[in-house]
Amino acid sequence: MKPKSSVNRPPTPDVSDSLPEREPTFQELINIKFIETGEKERLMELLRERLVDCGWKDEMKSICRAFVKKKGRNNVTLDELIHVITPKGRASVPDSVKAELLQRIRTFLVSAAL
Repeated sequence: MKPKSSVNRPPTPDVSDSLPEREPTFQELINIKFIETGEKERLMELLRERLVDCGWKDEMKSICRAFVKKKGRNNVTLDELIHVITPKGRASVPDSVKAELLQRIRTFLVSAAL
């Protein structure tokens, strides 16, 4: 016995058939290249080292401790802490660290011929 097909519902299209093929954007190509070569992880490690070396990490810990002390340990959520620390953290990354990372990215892009 053959299964009945629904008269009211068309067959579900295959997802890959319904999405048009598109070329990845230049930004996507760069990101793929960074990941594939391991350069993204190397840059992240360099950033971590530089932020520790310049005292940025200790400064962020201090801001977190002060916020927790002010609000009370049991009254602070992770979301609140992230909301407080993120803008301060981004704004206080030293220009020298940003410049070094930017130079490493430029060098990588030239060497990767992108």
